[in-house]
Amino acid sequence: MDSNPKSAVYTTKSLQRPTTGSQALQLLKEGNERYVHSLNDANPMMQKRPALIHEQDPFAIILGCSDARVPVEIVFDQGLGDLFVIRVAGNVVAPSQIGSVEFAVEKFGTQLVVVLGHSHCGAVTACVETLLNPEQNYSPNLQSIVDRIRPSVYNLHELASATGADVDKDILIDRSIRANVRMSVSQLKHGSRTLEDMVSAGKLLIVGAEYDLKTGQVHFLPT
Repeated sequence: MDSNPKSAVYTTKSLQRPTTGSQALQLLKEGNERYVHSLNDANPMMQKRPALIHEQDPFAIILGCSDARVPVEIVFDQGLGDLFVIRVAGNVVAPSQIGSVEFAVEKFGTQLVVVLGHSHCGAVTACVETLLNPEQNYSPNLQSIVDRIRPSVYNLHELASATGADVDKDILIDRSIRANVRMSVSQLKHGSRTLEDMVSAGKLLIVGAEYDLKTGQVHFLPT
């Protein structure tokens, strides 16, 4: 068994993927027991935890995708209390996401927001598929996410069609992921008077980024 406290918490388990909800629940319970057991270890991250019981002071806000392959704190090598993380499929911007960003900015004085998309995004892929195959059907709730992504994908699709070029699905998805990030950045900047005023005053920076699942690299988009 690995004696490294950090790896005891973050190392991928060697067990097979659970096949029932009860098995999945048991894995979570066992994982939490290991986490609690590690709280007294010498890991600096764990030693910081008691100070976070009554307050937090995140230095950045991350609006990212819910994709299980993009664990934000691990991707940026940050610990407990360092990041205020908002995750939603497709890193879309809705009133609840804007409100969450406003809360962190006003409550903690956090001055950086990063909209984090990622390669092979399932939500963006679903949106592209609805354009290429209009008969594709999703549940009303999933469709609401697709609809928020649609404008950025539609513009790219129409541009490609207007030039008479064949639309390559993989290229369209890749470009749409970045277009969707840029759209979310714009919606945060202009969808809230609070955030817009802070950006204009130079008190808040909102940027977009894309995480590469293959390399692990985060590429920040030009502002």
